[in-house]
Formats: sequence, C-alpha cells, structure tokens
Amino acid sequence: MTNDHVTLFHRHPRNPILTAADWPYPAHTVFNPGAIRLADGTTLLLCRVEDRRGHSHLSAARSANGIDGWVIDPTPTFQADPTNFPEELWGIEDARITLLEELGQYAIAYTAFGKAGPGVALALTKDFHTFERYGIVMQPDDKDAALLPRRINGLFALLHRPIADSGAHIWISYSPDLRNWGSHKLILNARKGAWWDANKVGLSPPLIETPGGWLMLYHGVRQTAAGGLYRVGVALFDLQDPEVCLLRGDAWIFGPEAEYERAGDVANVVFPCGYTICDDGDTIHLYYGAADTCIAMATGSIREIVAWLRAEGSPPHMATSI
Repeated sequence: MTNDHVTLFHRHPRNPILTAADWPYPAHTVFNPGAIRLADGTTLLLCRVEDRRGHSHLSAARSANGIDGWVIDPTPTFQADPTNFPEELWGIEDARITLLEELGQYAIAYTAFGKAGPGVALALTKDFHTFERYGIVMQPDDKDAALLPRRINGLFALLHRPIADSGAHIWISYSPDLRNWGSHKLILNARKGAWWDANKVGLSPPLIETPGGWLMLYHGVRQTAAGGLYRVGVALFDLQDPEVCLLRGDAWIFGPEAEYERAGDVANVVFPCGYTICDDGDTIHLYYGAADTCIAMATGSIREIVAWLRAEGSPPHMATSI
C-alpha cells in the first residue's frame, strides 16, 4: 500500500507568478484572476486587487507566455462605480471572462459587493479598456458566476452560486438578452457530512467545452477547526443540456499544499477563476488565487482530467432541483 495519487495539476516552479509587490500602484493583495487568451496569443489576467481599505477593484496584467514578463495597467482597469451602481459600494471582485463570439465581445461576470451583500454583475468589453456595465443580474447573496460561450436552445446561460435556506449550491439560469434572467435550476449540490465539498460549493473558472461534455472545475469548502479549507473538484455536464450532470468526482483534485497557498490573509485556499488553453488544444494553464494573497498558476491536461473523471467519478445521485 502506498499513498500515491494521480496529480492532475502541476504548480509552476516560479509560483507565485504575481504579488502585490509587482503592482505599479499601492495594493494590499492581488488574487482570484479571471483569464483569457487574446487573439494575438497574449494572456490577459483580470486580477482582483484589494486596497488597504479592504475594497477591491479589477486590474489587467498581460503576458506573451502567460508565465512572466507581465505588463500591468498603471492604474485600475475596472473600478467600482457606486454612484451609478450602488451595489458596488464596497468594491468588485472575482471576475470570470467568457468570449461571446456572436457579439464579438468579452463578457465579464463579477461580484458586486454592496450593503445587501454580494451579487452577480455583468459587463461587456472589446478591448479591456472600455466597459459596458449591465449592472447586477443576480441579487444577493449570489456570486461565483460565469457565462457559457454560446447560447443553449437560443438563450444565454449563466452559472452562479446563490446562498439560500437549502445551502450553497451551483445553479444555471437563462436569458434572451443578458439582462432578464429566469428558468433557474440547481445543477450541482453541495454534499453533506464529512465530504471535502460538504455544505458549500461554487463555480471556479468558466466551463470548458470538450467533445464529451462541459467540464466544470468547482471549489468545495470544508469547515475545519482552523477555518474553511478550499479545494478544487471536477464534474461533467451534457453538452446540449448543461442542466444534466453526467459525472462528478468523489475526490478533490487540487488543494492547498505550497506555503503560499497555506499561509496568507486567508489560509488554506486555492481559488481558480480563469484558465487558458494552449495551441495543442489540451494543455490548460489554471490561474488561481492563493491564500487570498497572491496569484499562482498550475498546468494540466484536459484529456487527463476527463479520463480521471471517467475512471474515478460517479453519476450524481442527488436531485437536480429543489
């Protein structure tokens, strides 16, 4: 007997790849970056930057190889606008980026933090310099949201994580215009008891389209005597009907192990919000916040993750609506 297990994500040896010390203006911490690979091959991270008030904004960092040589915007890229959007009174957080090819724009789903709590807001941009805000689309308490890159049955689809009496689970909602949302359905429950993802789950980066289904990386939170322990798991959903979960991994596949993940403002946290896929169509660069303090990157293979899920996952046994 050994304690060997399959390693699906490999930390980059230069981690953390970005810290507050790299910023061209005062910042307390930088973490939880959305990510996208632009048409010219540049990797763009839309990083959450927390100032010394505790309020966050978003700042873009660009790199030719997605690892180093980062060029960071000299001033905040996308700031809260509480005058026109009071739900952003205490900042904006945790962007997920999706290219909507039919609109020729990038959609940013982010958390707007106001007096009522965190809610899901949307904005569109073509260049990450100017933004069209759609405002809040999912009322508090709701976060961890991302759009699918194409319509499902003629409708835009948004994954998000509301907190209700039933708990903190992942839902999907639909819209004809990105402004009016309905047909809300629960698609991934938080488990109960001693599971690593008991009681609270949330979407990590946007879903990955594969030939066998939509691949979801999600975070689960286990409450321990020392606080919350954030780790990453995986599930697979039907391509034509993403409400249908085909497989769910029983075990987590990526968790805090390195010192920069285990010690920081919030200990024991790996929190991915974005990824890029390399030219081979398989290698994935997963960008994540470590301990709510810095940004790190891990590399994996989409094919290997799907193969592991098919070998080690199980069909879900819980109801998909409540």
